Amino acid sequence: MADHDRGRPPEQPEPRRWLVGGGLVVSDGGVLLVQNRRRDGRLDWSPPGGVIDAGEGLLAGLTREVEEETGLRIGAWSGPAYRIEAHAPDMGWHLTVEAHVAEVVDGDLRVGDDPDGIVVDARFVSPDECTALVSGSPQWVREPLCSWLGGSTAGAAWSYRVTGALGGDRRIEVERLSEPPAQGTPPTL
Repeated sequence: MADHDRGRPPEQPEPRRWLVGGGLVVSDGGVLLVQNRRRDGRLDWSPPGGVIDAGEGLLAGLTREVEEETGLRIGAWSGPAYRIEAHAPDMGWHLTVEAHVAEVVDGDLRVGDDPDGIVVDARFVSPDECTALVSGSPQWVREPLCSWLGGSTAGAAWSYRVTGALGGDRRIEVERLSEPPAQGTPPTL
């Protein structure tokens, strides 16, 4: 007899886990954002970065991702500026993000060499423009980034639970499980 036949729910399969590095690159009064084209065709904005490959260190993978997406070479990072945990049991995934601040930046900003073909634009934007551009991005991208821009405490941790599923008429709901961190001094842009 199966467990769920005895009144216990069936076991959930182990969720897919991703470790993602996020790059906070600032220059000339702005923060770098990239525009991403998702599989379903929608567009959203986020800091550059991406999934860290198996066996790759977080900062090495973040450096690789930022260069692939933007052409910029990062020589040093500080941080983490913030950390995100997003768990989506209905969709079978768990995302861990560490965002770090670029300290040494070289090269010219360019788009078009992203091997994943996701990034379609990149630009440095003011804090106000950043807030407007990420308004359509997932809550777990938008809130920590905007809080960091507002001066949240370095190393702040954010936790989210994502329920539902995308596709057709199905929608997702996001619940923040942690309180926003206290505000401090905004980063110098």
